[in-house]
Amino acid sequence: AKVFKILKFETCQQKEEVSFESSDPKFSIGPDGSLYAEQDVTNLTEPIQFMVTARDSMGKYIWETTVKLALAGHPGPTLFAGDGVYGGSSHNHYQNPRLITFPRQHQRSSSNGLRRQKRDWVIPPINVPENSRGPFPQVLVRIQSDQDKEIEIRYSITGAGADQPPNDIYIIDPVTGKMSVTKPLDREERASYHLRAHAVDINGNQMEPPIDLYIYVIDMNDNRPEFKNQVYNGSVAEVSKPGTSVMQVTAFDADDSTTANGLVHYRILSQTPHIPIPNMFTINGATGEISTIASGIDREKVSQYAIIVQATDMEGSLNFGLSNTATALISITDINDNPPDVILFCGFTFRDKDQPHTPNWNAVYRITGGDQMGHFAIRTDEITNDGRVVVVKPIDYERNNAFTLMVVVSNQAHLASGIPSSPSSSAAVAITVLDINEAPVFPSNPKIIRFEEGVPADTTLATFAALDPDRFIQQTIRYSKLTDPANWLKINRTNGRITTTAVLDRESPYMKKNVYEATFLAVDNGSPPATGTGTLQIYLIDVNDNVPVLVPQEALVCERSRHGYPVNITASDLDSEPNAGPYVFELPSYPSSARRNWTISRLNGNYAQLKLRIPYLEAGMYRVPILVSDSGNPPLSNTSVLKVKVCPCDENGDCTVIGAVTVAGLGTGAIITILICIIILLSMVLFFVVWVKRREKERQTKPLLIDPEDDVRDNILKYDEEGGGEEDQDYDLSQLQQPESLDHIMSKPAGVRRVDERPVILESQYPVRPTVPHPGDIGEFIIDGLRAADNDPTAPPYDSLLVFDYEGSGSTAGSVSSLGSSSSGEQDYDYLNDWGPRFKKLADLYGGGGED
Repeated sequence: AKVFKILKFETCQQKEEVSFESSDPKFSIGPDGSLYAEQDVTNLTEPIQFMVTARDSMGKYIWETTVKLALAGHPGPTLFAGDGVYGGSSHNHYQNPRLITFPRQHQRSSSNGLRRQKRDWVIPPINVPENSRGPFPQVLVRIQSDQDKEIEIRYSITGAGADQPPNDIYIIDPVTGKMSVTKPLDREERASYHLRAHAVDINGNQMEPPIDLYIYVIDMNDNRPEFKNQVYNGSVAEVSKPGTSVMQVTAFDADDSTTANGLVHYRILSQTPHIPIPNMFTINGATGEISTIASGIDREKVSQYAIIVQATDMEGSLNFGLSNTATALISITDINDNPPDVILFCGFTFRDKDQPHTPNWNAVYRITGGDQMGHFAIRTDEITNDGRVVVVKPIDYERNNAFTLMVVVSNQAHLASGIPSSPSSSAAVAITVLDINEAPVFPSNPKIIRFEEGVPADTTLATFAALDPDRFIQQTIRYSKLTDPANWLKINRTNGRITTTAVLDRESPYMKKNVYEATFLAVDNGSPPATGTGTLQIYLIDVNDNVPVLVPQEALVCERSRHGYPVNITASDLDSEPNAGPYVFELPSYPSSARRNWTISRLNGNYAQLKLRIPYLEAGMYRVPILVSDSGNPPLSNTSVLKVKVCPCDENGDCTVIGAVTVAGLGTGAIITILICIIILLSMVLFFVVWVKRREKERQTKPLLIDPEDDVRDNILKYDEEGGGEEDQDYDLSQLQQPESLDHIMSKPAGVRRVDERPVILESQYPVRPTVPHPGDIGEFIIDGLRAADNDPTAPPYDSLLVFDYEGSGSTAGSVSSLGSSSSGEQDYDYLNDWGPRFKKLADLYGGGGED
């Protein structure tokens, strides 16, 4: 191990032991503060930065410093260390912020009073983790001048991040000197800041020389690895040996590559199909190189493998790392490793006098000429010893329409020496090839094309043309569609060009593992027609075209935050990874009540919790808008409304019965109003029923007082004399009523008193009618009046035939004898014209100067 430098710490506890710890395992710290390199660092190209932590034996104090190392001759300091100390618990450094003092210019010797220049003052850097959740502003350090006890000091900071763009990221309290960060930092946007701290008096005079503050943003694992491509294409020959390299995939992580946050590890998640075994390939976890791990790759069984590769940061930790996936398509290239199927063509018969079924008898057939391409072979029948010529390689009429084979036959055992015969026999075999109409052939079958989803209609995807093997016959090929489950495609009948008829959607139920498959027919016009079938496979690459939707849509929350439980929320997205989760749940700024009343805390990548921010919220139905964003690139967001029923709860966090009614959407006032309306409506119905019953009872107990046949309302009455028409029907019914008193009659002078005055006699017992007759029933009214008059002689009309026992004390109309002729002279009857139409006849007879 190589020693670089001894780190010195100035503490108040000089006698206590201090232990050291390095954040980088490549370096270690000795008990005396010596820095050792545990690995070879001679190949460093960039400076290395790490933290050194020192603790006392009691665990009461903790010191931290940042060390930067660079090779000699490279830019950057050889060692950059700071003398920093803070006390208290290490769990929250910001409760007691680290104190940074301005450097003292001189130091007085205690013996002779001399002053000496202090060594250069190096301020340790300030480390701030990115993506801090706050609360903000968050105190980082406290700047202090030694002169603040003598004069009033004002502190300020300058530089990019303070008074320069980006402004106001860092602020400082001018009185206390506490420097704070105002918002979360993003290391990927800016990894460090260089500020200068100033100390002036209240008049603006500089009291201390400015000091440099270096702020380093500590990387957090907030970026998932990203592949260069979503689909990688590679190939390997069939029957390849294990360990053969196939292809390499690469993913990049925006986090710090010198930490585990940016170290990517690769693994294979799945292989399709699982033939002959599920693990035919392996991947180098560090480089992403894919290679074969097993034998048995056979193109005639599987022509292509689809492998899902996962890249995970944090050195591949599935518990803490972020992951992303890509697809590797591995095509298997063909080699000649399988003979064609054999077909029996013709045969030979061999005869031998040797003992059958021995090597001396068994025949061996060989083709010695006429078959340069090896289309034929001769198989021996072990029982009959006959030779059969079979086809071992397809024959193409268009290339060879005839063959002449030279065949030699011999025994398995060599012919014994001394025999004059030849050890073999030969023969010539002529073979004629017959032409047939062959079906059109698709050169690539299946044909695989790749597009991103969302391809619009009328887009040309490919030309899927077939070839006719019959070269010597001019034939026409026509194309048609055989299967198209979603009816997305159409094919040109003449040239085989395939275009879309609808938008291609990866989320369609007709997709299988991101592949849409359709088959097409190619038919020639031969006799008989031959048909070839081709398969088109469209691999759709997922794009982020579906917004996440909040789940659930409704929830129940107690009105007091100390009761009940928070609401767990998640989201659903039709897209697949990485365009789905993890999700980001946020409360929008509008309406302001959303953030004022509610708060959201993240549980994990797919779940969050919604709970009350305030201690109490009135019971009722609330519509809480929640902004949900997916992890696509770019991400899609959707504001969903969560219907939250806030109700009173018991101690167990369960909604009470009254609370259940309240949260139904009606307040107490509305419920009381509805109850009052219901009572009034029921009262009106009850009153109407009682009124109808009473009317029915009155009609049953009080029938008409006249005979139905004489009822003037339904019958036509016949009279012997005609009256004055409609004008005579205006009756004054008040004349039929009994007058209240006779004073107005008795006070009139004699001769003008009315004839129908009431007789002055003792009134008989007159029954009082309980109810007044209905004005509309004239017949009933008159009959009641006549019945009353029959029983009471004092009832009007007094001059009717019903009252004849007493005529009264006189009549205001005088004697009827005045109507006769009088010798006293003519009487003036012109006043009859003023009495109305009922006296018109009398006026015509007696008035107007007519004849007497």
